[in-house]
Amino acid sequence: MYKKSYAGKSYAGTKKAFTFRNLEVYQKTMECSVIVAKDFRPVLSRLKYPFMEEMTACSMEIPLLIGESHSVRYADFPEGVALMEKAMANCNKMIIYLEQVKGIYGEKIKPDLLESVINRYVNIRVKMFRLERAWKKYHEANPDKKKELRPIY
Repeated sequence: MYKKSYAGKSYAGTKKAFTFRNLEVYQKTMECSVIVAKDFRPVLSRLKYPFMEEMTACSMEIPLLIGESHSVRYADFPEGVALMEKAMANCNKMIIYLEQVKGIYGEKIKPDLLESVINRYVNIRVKMFRLERAWKKYHEANPDKKKELRPIY
């Protein structure tokens, strides 16, 4: 009777659950954190890049903050927005780390991939800002639903 989709996210006859994992900003930042850990970290470790640990932690903190902000915004909207803003600030930090890596090591660390990840963080930052604005717009337009909103998990 119920068919599981190949994506594993919905079942026939039921509503599709919307979680932070559906957010493009989460998916893209998780992809970037994997690239940082898998492709950049080993090379930077060998090259003894002094900010490798901070950069790796920052890349992982962004999807963590997105997931947390998506949930927290139901119970404490200002805190949810603050977490999203911190995720945006961390995108800026990642751009700075990666541009420094590019400047120090140049061709030693996959320059095309490095530039691609920098551009992803720039684009993700813009999309996060738009998502935050959408949350605020919805929150202001639906004052009666503020207390009714609960995450679907």
